[in-house]
Amino acid sequence: MENVVLVIHLILALALIGTVLVQRSEGGGLGIGGGAGGPAGSRPAPTAMARVTWILALAFIATSIALTIIAAENAAGSSVVDRLRDAPAATDTDGAPATDSGLGGDLLPPSASDVPLVPSGD
Repeated sequence: MENVVLVIHLILALALIGTVLVQRSEGGGLGIGGGAGGPAGSRPAPTAMARVTWILALAFIATSIALTIIAAENAAGSSVVDRLRDAPAATDTDGAPATDSGLGGDLLPPSASDVPLVPSGD
C-alpha cells in the first residue's frame, strides 16, 4: 500500500511541476511593479490550467498526509533505542565479541616497529 501511494505521490509531483512550468507568467512577481489595474485591480478569472494546478496541489497534499499516516503506523511501538536494547550482541564462533576483520578489534595505527612512518626515498 505504501509503495502505491508513493508512486502516485511522485507522479503527482512531476505533473505539478510540469503544469506550473507550462503556465504563462502574469508578470509582477511578488506583487512588485503594479499591473494595468493598479494595486487595487481585480484578478483575472482562473483558467483551466489554474484549476488543474489546484487539483494537482490538493492531491499532492493528500498523498503527503497519507504517506505520513502510513509511516507513523509502521513505526508505532518501536524506537531505535528499543531495537538496540533488544538486539543480541554479535559474537564470533568462540564466544568472543566480534571484531572488524583486519583491524584486530581496535582502530589504532600500526606500531612503529611494523611500518615506517615516513616513506623511504629508495
